[in-house]
Amino acid sequence: MKYKTILLFGPPGAGKGTQGKILGTIPNFFHCACGDVFRNLRVNSELGRTFIEYSSRGELVPDEFTVRLWRENIDAMQDSGAFDPGNDTLVLDGIPRSVSQAKMLDETLEVRAIFNLVCSDMNKVIERLQRRALRENRLDDANLKVIHDRLETYERETRPVLNYYGDELVHTIDSNQSPVNVLKDILEVISSAERVEEPAYERTP
Repeated sequence: MKYKTILLFGPPGAGKGTQGKILGTIPNFFHCACGDVFRNLRVNSELGRTFIEYSSRGELVPDEFTVRLWRENIDAMQDSGAFDPGNDTLVLDGIPRSVSQAKMLDETLEVRAIFNLVCSDMNKVIERLQRRALRENRLDDANLKVIHDRLETYERETRPVLNYYGDELVHTIDSNQSPVNVLKDILEVISSAERVEEPAYERTP
């Protein structure tokens, strides 16, 4: 079974995590943030050491490690009953981060919509990342050079994923808005899609 999936896209600091957490509170939506999964790894594990090695330089963790960790986590969520693929829509944040990862997940994900959170003022993005570093003790967000490296990595390796999936799935959302207005724009798209998918009402003869 392929997982019904919504992808949250955008550069670091665009607000993907905020929107994903909110969507994950709605019945029949399950939010999975790949970055949170990595940050919860034990630092002395193989994957934990790999994550620290790459994230400290603002680089993406290699595809095979990322997809392997994601599969292990989503399998555990199914086993625990937290994620029900038969009824839930999967909201992904932080994966796929490259065209290679998207291809590796083609047989697993049925991508129904991509919300591309765009921010025209990159200074706001940097400010958000630095505030988050202080609030959540995320060292990968504190160093200005690492932030710029992450933004460059996004442009070079992650943005092409949008082209891979095609324009018809991509919905551009202005993330300069307040979080509640970003959420409103996302929910309007989801609501419209669900109305289209509803079976037509048949009059009883």
